[in-house]
Amino acid sequence: MKILLVEDSRAMAAVMSVRLASFGYEVSVAENGEVAVARFAEVVPDLVLMDIEMPVMNGFEATARIRALEATQDWAWTPILFLTASDTQENLITAIEAGGDDFIVKSVAEAVLQAKMKAMARIAALRKRLSVANRLLKEQASRDGLTGLCNRRHMDLTLDLAWSEARSSGATFALLMLDIDHFKKYNDYYGHLAGDDCLRAVAQTLAGVVERCNSERLTDGAFAARYGGEEFAVLMPQASAQAYERVAHGVIEAVRGLGIRHERNADWGVVTTSVGGAFVSAANDELMHVFRTADERLYAAKAAGRNRAVLS
Repeated sequence: MKILLVEDSRAMAAVMSVRLASFGYEVSVAENGEVAVARFAEVVPDLVLMDIEMPVMNGFEATARIRALEATQDWAWTPILFLTASDTQENLITAIEAGGDDFIVKSVAEAVLQAKMKAMARIAALRKRLSVANRLLKEQASRDGLTGLCNRRHMDLTLDLAWSEARSSGATFALLMLDIDHFKKYNDYYGHLAGDDCLRAVAQTLAGVVERCNSERLTDGAFAARYGGEEFAVLMPQASAQAYERVAHGVIEAVRGLGIRHERNADWGVVTTSVGGAFVSAANDELMHVFRTADERLYAAKAAGRNRAVLS
């Protein structure tokens, strides 16, 4: 367990550090509340032991600032125990109202201190498990169960934010809409299990193309999502026109390169995709118009023979 000890008395900080370290805990020391707030963000402790009366910033204000920091994060709560000189009812009430969870007297007996730290360690372990579970649930809620890509709901939420930022800064914005060619015929001919395998393979290939462009810094924050059925979308905020075209053509080539047999895709014999795109050099319109443009170009790509991109 990592403990942040906030204590302005060097002698008391040294004594408490030795006592806590003897129990097997990792201790960081801050000499006042201001240092404690900065150290809290660096150390990310499992427990804070907070003195009350300190120069520069007292324990109550430091606690309020730590709670404000945690309020900006998902599932963030760190136990804060105030260190006091006397064990009184008034101290307990003051500690709770200030945002703390409990208090402990500085002269506490060794056995009592060790027992309290064991209880805090159990809470820290439970908190970590809950944090992991919460993160996994959040990821599951934003992912498509079949393909592992972002789902439509997450895409819509992210799109609104990205478009708003692009409009406020006049940045570029690109959107691709993709469709697996003759997918219904594929499902009817090969069966739905094979259809699911095909969707997963195309989704992984699409994600790979986008990730490579992000890693090569051709795009920044681009991501793929399952739009619905056999249709996918790629969002590319602040992408250049060259990156927009590279992703589109890269997806077409990569999917065709999978060589997934598709006898009902007569012109090609393998699974292919059609792509329609919209590129905005300075976002200043409505997002629905961008979608409409990309969708119209997707249908144009299909009408022109499929396995191609219409981007302008």
